[in-house]
Amino acid sequence: MPDLQRRRRALQLGFFALFLLAPALDLLRFDLHEAQLWFLGQRWTLGIDAFRAGQIDATQVALSILLKAIVPAVLTVAGFLYVAYRWGRLYCGWLCPHFSLVETLNGLLLRASGRLSIWDRERVPGPPPQRIYWLAFGGTALFFGFVWSITLLTYLLPPREIWGGLLSFKMTPNQTRFLLIAWGLISAELLFARHLFCRFGCAVGFFQSLAWMANPKGLVVSFARPRAAECRDCEPGPDSCEHACPMRLRPRNIKRLMFSCVQCGQCLEACSGSHAARGQQPNLEWTVGVDALRETLKQRRGG
Repeated sequence: MPDLQRRRRALQLGFFALFLLAPALDLLRFDLHEAQLWFLGQRWTLGIDAFRAGQIDATQVALSILLKAIVPAVLTVAGFLYVAYRWGRLYCGWLCPHFSLVETLNGLLLRASGRLSIWDRERVPGPPPQRIYWLAFGGTALFFGFVWSITLLTYLLPPREIWGGLLSFKMTPNQTRFLLIAWGLISAELLFARHLFCRFGCAVGFFQSLAWMANPKGLVVSFARPRAAECRDCEPGPDSCEHACPMRLRPRNIKRLMFSCVQCGQCLEACSGSHAARGQQPNLEWTVGVDALRETLKQRRGG
C-alpha cells in the first residue's frame, strides 16, 4: 500500500505542475485579447474566420465545428464519466491540484491544532499540537491562493503579459482587481472550507459521484462486517482509518454515505498497517465488479 500512495503522490505532483505550466507552454489557454484557444501549442480554430473571409463554404465550417468542438467535447465528457462510473472519483483523489492542497493543509493543521478542520470540536488522538505549524498552515494557504490566482489569470491572458506586469508592478487595474479578489477567495476557501468545497461545491466531483453511485459494481471500499469486533483493538489516532480519510468520511460506512469518496486508498493503508501489527488481515479492501455488487446487496440487507 505505501507504494500505491507514492505513485498517487507522484501523479498529483505531476498534474499540479502541468496545471501551473500549461498556459506558459500553450498547452491549454484561452487568449481573451485574440479570442483564441490554444491547445497543445497550436491555435485551435473552428474555421469561422475562414468562412467569413470566403475561404471555405458553410458545409466545411459546419464539419469543422462538429469535428473540432462537438465531437471532442462529447468524447471527453463521456470518457470522464465512464471512468467515474467504473472507479469513482479517481480524478479527485489521484490528479486534482486542489485536492492535493487539501491533503497538505490537513497535515499542517493536524500538527498545529490536532484537528483536520478549524471547525472540529474534538482533537484527533495523537502527539500534542505545535503552534509553530499555524504559520506553516496559514502561509501555505495564502501562498497557493496567490499562485492559483495568477495561474487562473494566465489561462485567460498571455502569461508573459501577466508575469511581466506582476514583476514590474505594471498590471492593469482590471488585472489587479481580478488577482486580489481571486487571491482572497481562494485563500479563504483553503483556510476555512476546503472540505466543504470538495464535497458539495465542486461540480466536477459532484458529477463523478453521481456516476459512481449509479453503478452497483463500481470500485468501492468494502468492510468485513463479520470481523468488526477486531476494530475495537485499533489504536485511535491520526493513523487510524477513522481519521485517515482526507474528505472526513468514515470508511466503514455503507456506500451511500461515502458519496464523496475519492478512492485515495489512505483508509485501506491505515487499516492494513493496524491489522498487520496484530498479525491480522485488514478489514477494509477495494472491491469491484461482482464483489462490489455483493457488498452493495449486503448493505441493502443491513448485513
